Amino acid sequence: MAPATPLWEFVDITKAYPGVLANDKVCIKLLPGSIHGLLGENGCGKSTMIKTLSGVQQPDSGQILHNGKPVTISDPQAARDMGIATVFQEFSIVPTLSVGENIFLGNMPRSRFGVIDWTQVHDEAARVLKEMNVDVSPDVITGTLSVGEQQLVEIAKAIAMDARMIILDEPTAALGEDEIERLHALLRNMRSHGTAILYVSHRLDEVERIVDEVTILRNGRVVRASGETRINVAEIVNAMVGEDIGEHYPKEQNATDEVVLKAQGLATKAGVKAVSFDLRRGEVLGLGGVLGSGRTEIARALFGTDELISGQMNLNGNPVRFDREIDAIRAGLALVPENRKYDGLFFNFRASGNITAASLGGLSRFGILNLKAEEQATRDLIRDLEISTQAEEKTVNFLSGGNQQKIVIARWLFSDSEILILDEPTQGIDIGAKIAVYKLINKLTRAGKSIILISSDHDELLAMSDRIAIVQHGTIVRTVDASNLTHSDLVRASADVQHPTPEEAFA
Repeated sequence: MAPATPLWEFVDITKAYPGVLANDKVCIKLLPGSIHGLLGENGCGKSTMIKTLSGVQQPDSGQILHNGKPVTISDPQAARDMGIATVFQEFSIVPTLSVGENIFLGNMPRSRFGVIDWTQVHDEAARVLKEMNVDVSPDVITGTLSVGEQQLVEIAKAIAMDARMIILDEPTAALGEDEIERLHALLRNMRSHGTAILYVSHRLDEVERIVDEVTILRNGRVVRASGETRINVAEIVNAMVGEDIGEHYPKEQNATDEVVLKAQGLATKAGVKAVSFDLRRGEVLGLGGVLGSGRTEIARALFGTDELISGQMNLNGNPVRFDREIDAIRAGLALVPENRKYDGLFFNFRASGNITAASLGGLSRFGILNLKAEEQATRDLIRDLEISTQAEEKTVNFLSGGNQQKIVIARWLFSDSEILILDEPTQGIDIGAKIAVYKLINKLTRAGKSIILISSDHDELLAMSDRIAIVQHGTIVRTVDASNLTHSDLVRASADVQHPTPEEAFA
């Protein structure tokens, strides 16, 4: 049988920015009815390729072929007209609009009189959401949804276009296991109907499950073309980083019996209900649960972001109450938020300004910040965490996701926080940056710090936690030693709508 003609083909695509060759003669073939993985570490050139195919930018040289014929994708509208839908890692939703309005934004159904057909907007949005098995009303305001639900709305926008080519850039970064499985089932169905799918993800376990072929980039060049690398995690990682990285989860056991934080009966208006647990010195306590289970809400309650309506906390044996985030910070708590881009970074600041943001008092005199002292105080952290040296000169919006995440964590190291709440700390960062975060967790617990780890990556949660607290409907229903759990145990326990005993849940 003759090989299928590529629906889209890149031939020797080259794109340079000042001082950086982002893509160097990249060649990729995208076949109809195939899921093609585009892989590589942050900064390898993946985002540049996505922007080129989606019409956001033009290549400096090379050729783009559509069904074998040369084309120019002049802008994003031209890409949409050619049947290309792109789900970018950065959300493009308008939070003040409804889900239905966001799904059809820029492509609103209209009546024969030229006005927007709101009934069709609602009905078609409801159809797409039902097809995706997403239980969200088309009429709800998008900004009120969780980060994961907003990610699903982004994907729904692409599905609604009925595109022949879909580009997914980190589509599962904010999704739980159940949502990932539903999305993968949808993609397999689209593949069976001839859709070409370009899939970009740092979660290599899911890449292994879903993609048909891979292209791997390193330093802007193709280092493994489709068919040259078997689709398994070990070979993919070796090609991405150019070496065998060894242990993916370098966990150390540093937990003691000393309780540093005890929560009893915490409740908030945001849905936290009767949450009780204890956290030990040097421990990593994982919070496991499906999307919307209440893990992030528990983090916000602990950090004083959401007001407690009942319950109490004890820190090092003393009762505490945090009515504001500043109260928690002064007491030695830190929160690395789920969405670092919206809640964790000042994009117009360099690394130094971001790192010192929570503790400026020691760098100020008479209310005036000593910028030279700030630079000196943060230089060691930038070096120790292996943050790009560009962070000293450039604002953080020019840095990779991994460097941005390490800067958020560095803020709390600078504050010398004793308890760090890490909400999806490796979301959207590459394998090398993930391992750097894991080693940092070890370093922190070795120094007697305590970690609350929230992660939708079950393998990560199991490997890096000492104990795992299962969260359902805003409450912790049980806490189990991580060593006594398997991946399937965690999936079943997290998704269980009842409250069985541990013996029943993990039988």
